[in-house]
Amino acid sequence: MLQITDVSKHYGRKIALDRINLNIETGKIFGLLGPNGAGKTTLIRIITQITAPDSGSIKVSGLHNSLLSQQDIGYLPEERGLYRKMPIIDQAHYFAALKGMKKQEANESIDYWFAKLDMLDWKRKKVEELSKGMQQKVQFALTVLHKPKLLILDEPFTGFDPINAEIIKNEIIGLKNEGTTIILSTHRMESVETLCDEIGLINQGKVIISGEIKSIKNQFSSKSYCVKHRNPLHNNSDYLITHSEEKENYIESIIQLQQPFENNNQLLEKLMTAAEILHFSEIVPSINDIFIHLIKNSAA
Repeated sequence: MLQITDVSKHYGRKIALDRINLNIETGKIFGLLGPNGAGKTTLIRIITQITAPDSGSIKVSGLHNSLLSQQDIGYLPEERGLYRKMPIIDQAHYFAALKGMKKQEANESIDYWFAKLDMLDWKRKKVEELSKGMQQKVQFALTVLHKPKLLILDEPFTGFDPINAEIIKNEIIGLKNEGTTIILSTHRMESVETLCDEIGLINQGKVIISGEIKSIKNQFSSKSYCVKHRNPLHNNSDYLITHSEEKENYIESIIQLQQPFENNNQLLEKLMTAAEILHFSEIVPSINDIFIHLIKNSAA
């Protein structure tokens, strides 16, 4: 869906983006991650044609970005862009018209999303009359009215309580299931874990790592396992017990592999010959742990 090739951007002597290369597949949710000032917003502004790169290219569905219709893109910026004194329904029609929607099509889409997000009673209200969370809901609805092929969400959960955050999360998943390609820029790593298929981590204008979440987690796996067992385990050439704690009716141990196994089932079979195993699971690093590790190392 989106191919970013050698994209660079400078602001005076400051390098905002340094030869960025990313590929985002159609129908996937891609997490665009990085600390503040990493270059994420600059990249988003280039994708949405708010600004242009100094060098490099962006292609969407094989077309150069400059040939892409803005009707194909939906962009929810971190800094929201609603008119505080304008009735919500008027803003909805205005945003729909900007995306080339005809009146009947716009009405149908407005009714659909306002009903879906329980906003029908707000139509005649002005933005300044709504809470921050209610404003966020309105902004999300106006972003997806025109059924964009590429949806860019910059911190979409800011201001939401847990219930409304879950509602928006489910709507994002629903849009993905309908074939929408989504770029999610957020500092909420738990949202990345539950929503994203792939991620790209940017720091100081450069891509530090990118790829499928599962593959990245495997890359940073420490090959440690949590084992709950009844009989004692002992160190051997296959694994080292790094921590062991006696519970009420079992022992919980952390083991570190000393040599590779073909798969986890093979390791489990080995453990079962030594003790009665009640629980066995690999300790997989979180995206948050990987994020912190990579950013610290890249800054060193």
